[in-house]
Amino acid sequence: MRSKYSVKLKKIMEEHENLKPLYLASNYEEALVTTSDVNRPALQLTGFYDYFDPSRIQILGRVESTYLDTLSIEDRRRTFDRFMQHEIAALVICHGVSPFPECVEMARKYDRSVFITDEDTSEFQADLIHSLQKYLAPRVTVHGVLVEIYGEGILLMGDSGIGKSETALELIKRGHRLIADDAVEIRRVSRHSLMGTAPEMIRYYMELRGIGVVNVKHLFGMGAVKPESNVDLVIKMEPWDDNKAYDRLGLTSETANFVGVDIPQVTVPVGPGRNLAVIMELAAMNNRQKKMGYNAAVALAMEHDMAIDAGLF
Repeated sequence: MRSKYSVKLKKIMEEHENLKPLYLASNYEEALVTTSDVNRPALQLTGFYDYFDPSRIQILGRVESTYLDTLSIEDRRRTFDRFMQHEIAALVICHGVSPFPECVEMARKYDRSVFITDEDTSEFQADLIHSLQKYLAPRVTVHGVLVEIYGEGILLMGDSGIGKSETALELIKRGHRLIADDAVEIRRVSRHSLMGTAPEMIRYYMELRGIGVVNVKHLFGMGAVKPESNVDLVIKMEPWDDNKAYDRLGLTSETANFVGVDIPQVTVPVGPGRNLAVIMELAAMNNRQKKMGYNAAVALAMEHDMAIDAGLF
């Protein structure tokens, strides 16, 4: 599926160290990939082009190479001539198969990038799709702070001045890790999961009113930061309102939706004397426990109902 985002072909190819270029197109440095789909052009090599997307990275595996090996030199030349006429993003030959001279010849003729790798076709294809999905994923940037607490990605949200950064700072001092402060870029990396990171320019920086901007990585070390994290729970921080009824048992389920994915959300009222860092730690552990199948509120409600049925009340 074509994305409204793009990534440079060069960046993708440089992430795969086993790739060796056989020929680089003149536009290789600036060429963009806009789809996370890839293609095994088996049908195209037999002449079927009725449904063919050349914007995908093309991958030749052992099956395609074995078929091409059965063709005569002239038939292979005609096959690659038809294939390379299309503006393919790039061609990758897997399994370290010796490249056919006709392939390189037509790549030069039509100025198409061609690479070779010793990797298994399925493994390379899976790694390539994972990289492309990471760069081309739907995304949104939100105002908040993303921290990792006990392995859970916790997104703190709320109005400016509510104490998000101060809470994150206390969590960092307690051994947890900062991913992003102020602006959090959230990407949908799969149907049910989100990944959060910080914009490159402000990564690992934190703003504290009265202090200014600090670099968390330099102050607390590499163990206090992380480049990205899953978004597992949203904690909405708001000023304490005596007239508002807050959920005291945890039986009510809230969710926040980002780029089509629902994430569990809890609302934490902020008031004098509340140890917010400890509350965030507890929320992270409770969320993990729920994912593992245990919900304390539901368990208490069940025990209460059983006690009533037994005539204990």
